Amino acid sequence: MNFKQIIDLSIPITSATPIYPGDPKPDIHPAAELDKDGYQVTQLNIGSHTGTHVDAPFHFQKEGERIDQSSLTKFMAPGLMIDVTGKEPGEEITMSDVQDQIEQVIPGTIVLFHTGWSKYAESELYFRHPYLSVDIINDLLEKGVTTFFIDALNVDPPDGSAFPVHEAITSVNGIIGENFCNFEKIDFENPLIIALPLKLQGLDGSPVRAVAAEVE
Repeated sequence: MNFKQIIDLSIPITSATPIYPGDPKPDIHPAAELDKDGYQVTQLNIGSHTGTHVDAPFHFQKEGERIDQSSLTKFMAPGLMIDVTGKEPGEEITMSDVQDQIEQVIPGTIVLFHTGWSKYAESELYFRHPYLSVDIINDLLEKGVTTFFIDALNVDPPDGSAFPVHEAITSVNGIIGENFCNFEKIDFENPLIIALPLKLQGLDGSPVRAVAAEVE
């Protein structure tokens, strides 16, 4: 297998990384330093949904799979880019926006919803993102898709009033990925998407280092 190019789809994790309201604020600081200790170690205090991350079914389902129980095939597969750019803050992404793009989707594909919202990651506007209609998700689940990534803070409404998309996907042990970026740089067909979680036993999600690879 030859990797022609690799696109980094992950936002940086720093103490200033935007987080979903109420989630733990990242705290990153030295635990050992070269000048004092002869080696470098950093202490990371972050939530399981910090930065570019994936949600395990257990995030919303009491009996759902934990992040270490989900098959790794759900986190690396061919990707299908769905262009939903041009939406207003807080606007719903509807079935009419995507109908023509999802008709021929192949089961097992990772669907990428390109909102373009990652460009606002350092501003207040990032928290007023567009969101997905659950009708889109239900249609894709019926087509055999169980992994969905978005370049925004959340797949559901930004006001936190309801979580229908989270509920629909996690109820069938599907996977959600949020806070992705650089979808606009995927300018080739059939990207191989890789977003492997840490092996965090029994947990509800994990940060990932996500990539889109052009292979031949």
